[in-house]
Amino acid sequence: MALQITDQNFEELAAQGKPMVVDFWATWCGPCKKIAPYIEELASNYEGQAIVGKVDIEENDDLVEKFGIRNIPTVIYIKNGEVVDKNVGAAAKAVYEDKLKAIL
Repeated sequence: MALQITDQNFEELAAQGKPMVVDFWATWCGPCKKIAPYIEELASNYEGQAIVGKVDIEENDDLVEKFGIRNIPTVIYIKNGEVVDKNVGAAAKAVYEDKLKAIL
């Protein structure tokens, strides 16, 4: 299951040093709902290898500002503490998995 990433727990999760996939979403966002199963599947399939989680943009202003999120869904890929890739808008399931594999 995808982790709930918040302003409060982000730094602790990032400190683990694993690659991260972070999905910025909102409950009212249709495209966010479309990709939610893809993110959940990544979390399950790559458990222990990567941190896969979701950030509710309405509850985590600090992370939204830190990463300059302007549109949702936005999925960012973090390796060694740096954003190395980003996906804005809904995409095919394979896109998310390919981008995660590239940072493992």
